[in-house]
Amino acid sequence: MNEDTIKNIALGTLKIQVSAISGLYDFIDDSFVKAVKAIAASSGRIVLSGIGKSAIIAQKMAATLNSTGTPSLFMHAADAIHGDLGMIQKEDVVLVISKSGDSPEIKVLVPLLKGFGNTLIGMGGNVHSFLANNCDVFINTTIEQEACPNNLAPTSSTTAQMVMGDALAVCLMEMKGFKSEDFARFHPGGTLGKKLYLRVSDVISKNMLPSVTTESTVKELIFEITKNRLGAVAVVNASNEILGIITDGDLRRMLEKNEHFSSLRAKDIMSHSPKNISSESLAAEAFELMRNHNINQLLVIEENKYAGIIHIQDIIREGII
Repeated sequence: MNEDTIKNIALGTLKIQVSAISGLYDFIDDSFVKAVKAIAASSGRIVLSGIGKSAIIAQKMAATLNSTGTPSLFMHAADAIHGDLGMIQKEDVVLVISKSGDSPEIKVLVPLLKGFGNTLIGMGGNVHSFLANNCDVFINTTIEQEACPNNLAPTSSTTAQMVMGDALAVCLMEMKGFKSEDFARFHPGGTLGKKLYLRVSDVISKNMLPSVTTESTVKELIFEITKNRLGAVAVVNASNEILGIITDGDLRRMLEKNEHFSSLRAKDIMSHSPKNISSESLAAEAFELMRNHNINQLLVIEENKYAGIIHIQDIIREGII
């Protein structure tokens, strides 16, 4: 098989998958709305179940719903009839996913779920199936064909299920008013979590506070910048209010322009009105500010007083970028 053939097969697969997703437009109907409202109105959780590849999609849906403010859990359809039905509480909504809706496990499970009295939502690709005819609400994810060349292996059908599950999750997020602050509470770890909760004060806590006065000499400036290794020093007044900033770049440019600099003071070199950020701002916001202004450090203020310097390396070290 040559390279062109491989590419054509891959492109054909994508074309079929795109077509499957496009077909879902017709299935965002009253039944879909009813399913969203039933989940949103529930005081319990949403229990997702399925068999085979649909079970894997159900697990993914549960993970997405949990992380976006809808408490969920996964129950494998085969395990359900061997004891796992005990995890279902009376306030829960149950969502069963099955492409055919007629698999033996589904035919055993659905009547049991109906007996529990919970709202039962079905999702599948056969509107005439056992599942569709015995659930309270049915979400249609019918596809024209699988991407599999034999039209057998679940490919387009599982893609359609997953996308419809994402549509459910996003609708529920909007209905609940789920914000980035809420998302951060559920994602405290890793880069994503740090972007959403790590604040400037957390990043600069280990840094020194290099500062000089307007009358400090060039030698004092160099000593202060070198000692703290932040590439800059704040120029402050007696009340610790920021008057300016001097970076190592400012010093280099000053040395290029002046052969005799012993008489120069900080006030002669500093940049006025330097960019700054509140210590309570997100570290990710500090990075955006640095990137937008093409600078490597920001002065940090707290109650209008100088509180430190955040360097782009601090943000890189935290893994935010």
